[in-house]
Amino acid sequence: MDAVRSAFAAMPRAGFLPDDVRRRQDYDGPLDIGRGQTNSQPRTVEDMLRLLDVRTGQRVLDVGAGSGWTTALLAYLVGPTGSVVGVELEPDLVEFGAANLAATDQPWASIERAAPGALGAPDRTPYDRILVSAEAGQLPAELVDQLADGGLMVIPVGGVMQRVRRDGDDVDVTEHGRYRFVPLRTSSS
Repeated sequence: MDAVRSAFAAMPRAGFLPDDVRRRQDYDGPLDIGRGQTNSQPRTVEDMLRLLDVRTGQRVLDVGAGSGWTTALLAYLVGPTGSVVGVELEPDLVEFGAANLAATDQPWASIERAAPGALGAPDRTPYDRILVSAEAGQLPAELVDQLADGGLMVIPVGGVMQRVRRDGDDVDVTEHGRYRFVPLRTSSS
């Protein structure tokens, strides 16, 4: 079994869903987790993780951590020699996602509230990988700047999944199909 499939087996979606939607855990579509946010479609999450090519020991940023599922999957992939920081805007979801993540016993990963006015977690850069689970209108330079040299980011931009590689000052962007996500936003307070 490959690493992504192993992560899915180790971190079942049900443990990251509100009680009232857990019965739909096998549905291959987004599920409402409150505050206008969703737990993404499993097939989409799998596609994104494969594009991100996460390796053991890497430093990863998870933007739009929501229920904590993607943060837990990323933590499984980097293992205890890596680290994952999940950021989320909605305080209720920060609490929900952090509790779900804590139940996975992966202390090298955390979920915290996004800093006001910031996108990502610029105070902890650089990151080897960045996963963004919300759609940007254009590629956010603020997130590109948080990538390490040789780092990768997977982000939906204008309905198209983009894989961004940073090599020094050069940024290479490839497109990988059409997807729908909730909008990417920053906190104003």
